[in-house]
Formats: sequence, structure tokens, C-alpha cells
Amino acid sequence: MERKSRFSQWLRRSRSGAGRDTGTGAASAADREELLLAAAAAGFPLAPAAHPSGYGCSCERIGCPTPGRHPVSFAWQTLATTDTEQVTKWLRTQPEANFVTATGIAHDVLDVPAEAGRMALERLESAGVEVGPVATVTPDRMLFFTATRGTPDDEDEWWPCELDCHPETLDEHPGLRWHCRGSYVLLPPSLLPSEGGVAWLYGPERGLPDPLSLLEALTDACAQVEHHESEAWPIGR
Repeated sequence: MERKSRFSQWLRRSRSGAGRDTGTGAASAADREELLLAAAAAGFPLAPAAHPSGYGCSCERIGCPTPGRHPVSFAWQTLATTDTEQVTKWLRTQPEANFVTATGIAHDVLDVPAEAGRMALERLESAGVEVGPVATVTPDRMLFFTATRGTPDDEDEWWPCELDCHPETLDEHPGLRWHCRGSYVLLPPSLLPSEGGVAWLYGPERGLPDPLSLLEALTDACAQVEHHESEAWPIGR
């Protein structure tokens, strides 16, 4: 209860503009630690990720296609943990690292264009539908955290979202991405190149809704945004 209260206080401060550029996910070391430990306490498995470095990525890979957006280790699924002692150790030894959370274990994430996310959020809240944690990825995405589908008996009822692991395919999937088993997303307060970042709109103190309770509103909003974009840029122009 105390951690939840302190997290809510931090979120209110960040929305009022306290701290350095909180809109892009930046935070002081103390705030950053509190946010990530709150996520771990909520059951989100964490693992260290790369961070922006100069004009590139801390991984030092020449031409890294997703600077600051990928895990540090190829064993990130094994490393991902909610153990506060281990997370604190990473925070102290890797002070600039972003963090990912492995999906399909305790939660899934519905990842949509920011405009579609805002439209769906307004519709859901107007209808009284409970949404869970929601994060913004500046400038163009929004993340809706939900309960996980786990491992259904029918394997056709799930699919691994490997889009983050294969960044060359990202542009081919501009609409909804369902991050479940085998995938990950960045956690707030991650920093991205060009002053982008990941920040909580609604924090992990919220309960995780059933993904199906959000899916219709999100898919409809994605289709609406795609339709508007196709009208604005007709084929052949």
C-alpha cells in the first residue's frame, strides 16, 4: 500500500512537470528506481536493455536498427525477473540502462499507434471499461498492459509477437501489435534517441484487464486511423 501511494504521488508530480523532461520518460535516479521497483512489485518481469548513446546505441552495433529499444542480453527471457534485489543490483551497476519487461508471463501488451490509443482510451473510459496500466512511447505508440493469455490448450489461440526481435519488419505492422509469449516492451522511464521516451499514463498499480475487453476498441481505432491516413495519402500520389 505504501509503495502504491508513493508511486501515485510520483505520477502526479511527473504530470505536473516536475523533474527533467518527464514527458519523454526521463527521471532522476531515485524516481527511476522507484518506478522500476514498482513495476517489479506489480509482477512485471524486468531485464536490462540498451540505451541511446551519442547518435547511436550503447550496444555499439554499427547501424543498430533499434537504438535503446532492445535487451542487452540474448538471454533476456531467462534473465527477466521480479526479484527486487536483482533489479536493484542492475539499477546500481547499469545506471543508464533502459529496461524491458518480458510479456506472456504475467501480462501481455497491446501496442497501437498513439492516435488510435487516444481514441480507444476515450471510448473505453466513456463506456466505463476498466483499463489497466497504459504507457506512451513518444512520439508514436501507446502500450496497453493486460492480463496474459498464457499458454492456451489450443496453440492456434496464440501467436508469438517477435516484432521487437526483428526490427526490419516493424514498418510492415503499423497497426496493432499483440506482445505475448516470446516478446517484450520497454518499461518507463526508458529514454529513446531524439528526446523520445517511454512514460506511464496510468501506472502498474492498476489491475490488469482481460485483453479481449480492450481489443474491439483498439482494433476499431487502428482501422479508423489507417482509413484517415489512406484518404490523406491516396495511392498513386
